[in-house]
Amino acid sequence: MSPKDTYMDNTGPDAPRDQPGPPNTPVQPNPYRLVPPTAGSTPTFVPPAPFVTAPRTNTLAIVSFVSSFFIGLVAIITGHIALAQIRARGELGRGFALAGLIIGYVATAVFAILVVFAIIFASAIAAFVVATDSSAAPGTATASSAPEPSAPLPTGKLGAANFDAGYLEFGTGAVIVDEYLDPMCPFCAQFEEANGELLLAGVESGVITLRVHSLTFLDRLSQGTDYSSRASAALTCQAALNPDLALEYVGILFANQPPEQTRGLTDAELVALAPGSVNIADCVESGDYLTWSQQNTETALTGPIEGAEIDSVEGTPTVLVDGVLYTGSFTDTAEFSAFVAAAF
Repeated sequence: MSPKDTYMDNTGPDAPRDQPGPPNTPVQPNPYRLVPPTAGSTPTFVPPAPFVTAPRTNTLAIVSFVSSFFIGLVAIITGHIALAQIRARGELGRGFALAGLIIGYVATAVFAILVVFAIIFASAIAAFVVATDSSAAPGTATASSAPEPSAPLPTGKLGAANFDAGYLEFGTGAVIVDEYLDPMCPFCAQFEEANGELLLAGVESGVITLRVHSLTFLDRLSQGTDYSSRASAALTCQAALNPDLALEYVGILFANQPPEQTRGLTDAELVALAPGSVNIADCVESGDYLTWSQQNTETALTGPIEGAEIDSVEGTPTVLVDGVLYTGSFTDTAEFSAFVAAAF
């Protein structure tokens, strides 16, 4: 018997059918292949190669990569999950996951930095607005309703206090300097530090008359203690009882000025700071000049200011020399001195 008789090729037209069928039905090839024997061997059937499926790409890796351009936090979370799944399942997409993680972390860091800068910027703007409003720089005073006097306002003159005119008066010089201040105003403290001694020298030499208007704009910034009113009243007590040392007391008050948004000095502390032989404790405790100081503030706000080129005071410090508004630097002593000298 020839090899052809013994072994049949299962791929030819005469190959046996796997299953019978009607005539002219195509022959289905046998998935097994018959390998012809070699000398001394027996025929064998070789099964087909197994079907191999290609690994799929991890879905979360793609999600991580895409979301990294929009929401960094989502990219970070899905990226870490994707890497864990890829290691466990042998899936593809490690590059997508790593790219999503890197971009996500960078985007999140940039976003965090922007948020920090935004917070800092917003805080700076808020602080500037509050400082501008609260420090009562020129043009920032806020009007309030006139206080209802609980007792008759003082009248006449006592020491350096001119109750009818509404100011504390020092010196008898021909040039009139009106200084509007608030004991809690930081710009007023700067003006006093730069020009306080100059004004005192002008008073003592008899060349100027200094009229101090101690106002109460910033009562609202002392946590309900009305520090500006209390300090103004204490200054009035000092001007009435120790007039020769009242200007020195002005400098002391500003040297010990409390920060805004604090309760300020207590009445006892205000009394302890006042120099002179006459103790102002009873005067301060009585509160006789609180309403007078508040009334002077309302008058300064609503005007008119007699003999001045401005109708009213819009903030502190405001300084007039013979009715002319000083618009220079409050911390430039030479500039202010020249402005006063020009009035002679």
